[in-house]
Amino acid sequence: MLALASGLASQALAQEGDTDLAKKLSNPVAAMISVPLQFNYDQGYGPDDGYRAVLNIQPVVPISLTEDWNVISRTIVPVIQQNDIVGPSGTQFGMGDITQSFFFSPSDPGPSGIIWGVGPVFLLPVATDEMLGSEKFGIGPTAVVLKQMGGWTIGGLGNHIWSVAGDDSRPDISSTFLQPFVSYTTPTAWTFSLNTESTYDWKNDQWSVPVNLVVSKLVKFGDQPVSLFAGARYWAETPEGGPEGVAFRAGLTFLFPK
Repeated sequence: MLALASGLASQALAQEGDTDLAKKLSNPVAAMISVPLQFNYDQGYGPDDGYRAVLNIQPVVPISLTEDWNVISRTIVPVIQQNDIVGPSGTQFGMGDITQSFFFSPSDPGPSGIIWGVGPVFLLPVATDEMLGSEKFGIGPTAVVLKQMGGWTIGGLGNHIWSVAGDDSRPDISSTFLQPFVSYTTPTAWTFSLNTESTYDWKNDQWSVPVNLVVSKLVKFGDQPVSLFAGARYWAETPEGGPEGVAFRAGLTFLFPK
C-alpha cells in the first residue's frame, strides 16, 4: 500500500512538473531554453493557386543580466518551399529572411502578476533567393505583455519594422505585427491555443490576418521533454493574390529546463 501511494505521489508530481513546463511554453519571455520547429502550409496564392510551405526554426534563449532582469533572445529562421505564389513564377526553395528579437524582461512577475518584455527587433536579409526575402535590413521596437491565471494565459505580442538599408530597387518596409493570444493548459499538460498573427503593411495599406487554433501536448522521450502540436488556421483577411481559405500548422518544441 505504501509503495502504491508513493508511486501515485511521484506520478502526480511528474504530471504537475509537465503542466508547469507546458504553461511556460505559453509565455514568450519564459526563462527557459526551447527550440520550436513549426511547419506551416498555405495555399491559394495568385491566379494559379500557388502554395508556400515554411519550416520555422525558432530557438528561444534566455540570458540572465542580473538577479532581477533577463534578456530573452527569440529567433525565427524560415526554410521555405513555394510555387507560383505570384502567378507562373515557378518553384523556389531555400532560407528566407531571419527575424531576431530581444526582450528585456523582469525575472519575476509584477505585484499584479503581469509579465512583460520590451526590446528591439531586427530583419536580417539573408534569404538565399530574391523571391524568398525582402533584400532589406529592418529594425524596430517589439513588446509583449501577458498574465497567467491558473491554467489560462492571456496576452499579446507586437512589433513594428522599418527598412533602413538594402537594395534600393526593392520596396521599402513599414510593417506592424500584432499577435493577441489566449491559451488554456490542462492538469494533464494539454494546451489549447487561439491567436492571430496579423500584419499591417503601411506602404500598401493591406492587412494579413490568419486566425490560428492549435492543440499541443507535452510528452517525454526518456528525460527529454517535447511539446507536440498541430492545428489549423483560417485567413480572415489577406492582400490581393495572398493565401486563402484554411491552412495547416504542425510541429514540435524541444524544451531544455534548468
